[in-house]
Amino acid sequence: MVKLMDICNLLKTSKHICIVGISDKPGRDSGRIALMLKNEGYHVSGVHPHLKEMAGIKIYPSLTDVPGDIDIVDVFMNSNRIPEIMEDVLAVKPKALWLQLGIRNDEAVAPAVEAGIITIQDRCIAIEYRHCNSTQKVIQTFGAIY
Repeated sequence: MVKLMDICNLLKTSKHICIVGISDKPGRDSGRIALMLKNEGYHVSGVHPHLKEMAGIKIYPSLTDVPGDIDIVDVFMNSNRIPEIMEDVLAVKPKALWLQLGIRNDEAVAPAVEAGIITIQDRCIAIEYRHCNSTQKVIQTFGAIY
């Protein structure tokens, strides 16, 4: 299990987050979280078979079509569809594979874990981002307590 401080370090050092399963439909978490991450200063791209762009976020048909290094692959797909993207995840070699809240498939992500890719399942990147910022503010205010 990945610890909060490891997640905070990952979020602090990452620049490019690619949202797999991004949607432009109002009310969908994938689009709202992509915009939140963009507004927080991350370079955000998306993967969707039919969309090309959403609110200034460039969207590609597959992970292997996304240019440049990807730090975090953030997945909004049904758990049983995770095997469909694993070949591409291994090809792009992100620092982390992040399956959003409610998404878990231990068997499918095993190759990523074996390849040394940080793997986070069933956690919301937006919630963790807020936790990390809150934790950082407490440390700045009171100092690290050991």
